[in-house]
Amino acid sequence: MRYFLHIGYNGFNYRGWQRQHKVLSIQEVLETNLSKLLKTPITCLGCGRTDAQVHASQYFFHMDVDKEWDFDLLFRLNKMLSDDIAIFEIIPMEGYPHAQLDAIKRTYDYFIHTYKDPFLSGLSSYYPLKDPNLSKMKEATNLLLKYNDFGAFCKSPDKNPSNVCNVTSAILFSDKNGDRLRFQISSNRFLKGMVRIIIKKIMEVGTDELSLDEFESYLALKKIPLKTVPAYPQGLYLSKVTYPFLDIPPRTEFSTIFQNKVDNTWLQL
Repeated sequence: MRYFLHIGYNGFNYRGWQRQHKVLSIQEVLETNLSKLLKTPITCLGCGRTDAQVHASQYFFHMDVDKEWDFDLLFRLNKMLSDDIAIFEIIPMEGYPHAQLDAIKRTYDYFIHTYKDPFLSGLSSYYPLKDPNLSKMKEATNLLLKYNDFGAFCKSPDKNPSNVCNVTSAILFSDKNGDRLRFQISSNRFLKGMVRIIIKKIMEVGTDELSLDEFESYLALKKIPLKTVPAYPQGLYLSKVTYPFLDIPPRTEFSTIFQNKVDNTWLQL
């Protein structure tokens, strides 16, 4: 039988979701502990990759189990896992839906704080931007909805059969003081490094290192930037994954930096 597991994790101490040789990954930790609990080898197939130190406030993976367990797996698994990985739900599925291939929309959030704050370290990216032009940054964000080829904002565009992504939402938020920023983007798919490269270029627009025209040229003319340095990983969260058969609100109440339900915390620009 196939199960979807709804989880969240702080990825700061991990080399991303995917199991890799000689480094710690979220997938390895989950497979190791589930295999111990269920006394059979378990493979966890995730809804996508996240890079080293990137977080997920909502993530799904699926696993197949021949025999149903007769104990509280949710409780025991959470007890075995470290505090930076949480299992929210274990969902039995009809048939064999795929956690990665059947996802129709993914949403990422990227958080920036422009002042040094030890309590945001590791959860948000520190960029000491001095009076960034938020109006220009908003214009750059809006341009993402006009185009669908994002090869210019990819670490290895030549390796993809297609660089087309259908971005359905791109929003820039600010707190009331303008010293914390939040970028949110939704699409049917994302390219390697795409969100972090985009947000780095948007910050360059806000500090007048990059013009709006040049930013748009990357999209309109598929012009590859001379530098595609991505923004820091720790500000990035996979925050929502949507399926035709599964659409669960993110469990973000635990994190003080999200505040999705508090209108006066994040102001849409």
